[in-house]
Amino acid sequence: MSEFTHFNEQGRAKMVDITEKKETARIAIARSSITVTKAVYDQIQEGKNKKGDVFAVSQVAGIMGAKKTSDIIPMCHPLSLNGVDIQFEWSISEDEKYTILITSEVKVKGNTGVEMEALTAASTAALTIYDMCKAVDKGMIIGPTYLLKKTGGKNGDFERS
Repeated sequence: MSEFTHFNEQGRAKMVDITEKKETARIAIARSSITVTKAVYDQIQEGKNKKGDVFAVSQVAGIMGAKKTSDIIPMCHPLSLNGVDIQFEWSISEDEKYTILITSEVKVKGNTGVEMEALTAASTAALTIYDMCKAVDKGMIIGPTYLLKKTGGKNGDFERS
């Protein structure tokens, strides 16, 4: 794209008019991560976090984040999402770095994409893990957060290589 689409003739912000865009099935998959200490890893694995089941709460928070994306990202269109799924996977490196990989998948049948909803879902899940575990370690590191894949829409498909 050579032009910014979110500005009107006066150079001020506007929400893009998607009235004429074709309604298609659209899917976006995003990833975030949070690196934690062994103490946090043990607490999550043993189910001993005082605030509850870290993954269960973070999963619900991620779904809520996807649903509320247009409330926090100014130019996002409110969407009636058809599906949101959040998955968690541990990655433990040889030098004992404990990282939770968070993958969100968001689906909609509509006339605009769901990339921002997928990114918001993954980010919200990571932030919730931080919130639930910060009493044990405030040095957790969130990120990177990025789009893995998207399908549908006039700009075509995208897959991170």
